[in-house]
Amino acid sequence: MSLRTDAASPAPAAQRVVFVAAPEVEILDLVGPLQVFARAAEMFARENSGRPPIYSVEVVSTTARRSLVANCGLRVTADKTFRELRGNIDTLLVAGGNSIERDEINPEVVRWLRKIAGRIRRVGSVCTGAMLLARAGLLDGRRATTHWNWCEVLIRRAPRAHIDPDPIFIRDENVYTSAGVTAGMDLALALVEEDHGSRLALRVARNLVLYLRRPGGQSQFSAALSLQLTDRKPLRELEAWVLDNLNKSLTVPVLAERVGMSPRNFARVFTREMKTTPAKFVERLRIEGARRRLEESQNSMETIATECGFGNVNSMRNVFQRALKIPPGQYRRHFRHAKTAQRKSTNTHR
Repeated sequence: MSLRTDAASPAPAAQRVVFVAAPEVEILDLVGPLQVFARAAEMFARENSGRPPIYSVEVVSTTARRSLVANCGLRVTADKTFRELRGNIDTLLVAGGNSIERDEINPEVVRWLRKIAGRIRRVGSVCTGAMLLARAGLLDGRRATTHWNWCEVLIRRAPRAHIDPDPIFIRDENVYTSAGVTAGMDLALALVEEDHGSRLALRVARNLVLYLRRPGGQSQFSAALSLQLTDRKPLRELEAWVLDNLNKSLTVPVLAERVGMSPRNFARVFTREMKTTPAKFVERLRIEGARRRLEESQNSMETIATECGFGNVNSMRNVFQRALKIPPGQYRRHFRHAKTAQRKSTNTHR
C-alpha cells in the first residue's frame, strides 16, 4: 500500500472500458478492439513506471450468466453480467453478433443500456452492435454506420438516424459506430488517440502489425480491396503497381503492357472481372490516394494533384466534385475540423 499526505492529489483512476457481448458474438468485434485498449495500457505502463494505469478493460454479458459462446464456437467468460455491473464507466462499446442481428436481445438489456448511457462519456458499437444502440434509441437523430452488408437492416431499425454505409467509423458527439470486424480496431485506435495522443496510437498500431491506422472517413468500399477479389493474379498485382505510380499516365495500353496483354483483351477482361472500366478504376485509386493525403499530410493542393496524377488542382477539384460531391479543399477542412473537435473533447475530459 502506498502512503500519501493529505495535501497530495489522488492518482487519476484508469479509464474504464466496458465491452458488451451477447450470445454468438462476432469474436473479432470483441477481441480486436479490446486488444487495442489492453495493448495501449501495457505499453504505457512499461514506459511509465510508477504512473497509474490508463485503461481497465472488461467484458459484460447480456445474459444471466457470464459464460457465452461466440459465433465461431469459442466459449467466452465475461467479467460480469449486465446486472452485476456497477460503478463509473468511461467508454462502453457493444460488439456485434448473430443474436443482435436477429434482434433476440432481452428487453431488460435494452432498458439497462438506455438508462446507463447518459452516465457514460463515450458509447459506441462495433459492426452490427449498432443495432442494439438503435433499439435503445441511442442513434436517434445521429449519423451512424455499420458493416455495409447490414446497412439496409439498420436503416429499418433506426428510422430516425442517418445511416451512412461508406465510412469505416463515425463519431456523432459522444456516440461512435463502426463498420465490420477490423474497423473496430480502427475505432479503438482513434479513441486511444483521443485520450492519449497520436504517438501512443501509432505505436500500438505498429505493435499489433496493423497495416495502416485508417481515419474514420475512409471508405468501406476500397478500390484497391475490390481488385483483390479477382482470381487473376496479374490483375491483383497491378493494383500495387498503380498505387506506386499514380503520377504516371495510366492508359489502357500502359496497363495492358504491364500485365502482358493486348490493350483490347485487357480492357475486355478487366471490365468483366471488375465490373468497371480501367479508366474509372484508376480514377477511384487516384481519389483514394488524394483523400489519404488530404487527411494525413500538409502537402499543398498542387503537390497532391501532381502526386495522384490529376495534372492540376482544377482537374482534381472536378473529379472530387463529381465523385464525392465535395471539393478537395472543403474535404480537408472537414477532417481538420474533426481532429480539432477531437482534441478539444480530449482536453475537456482529461
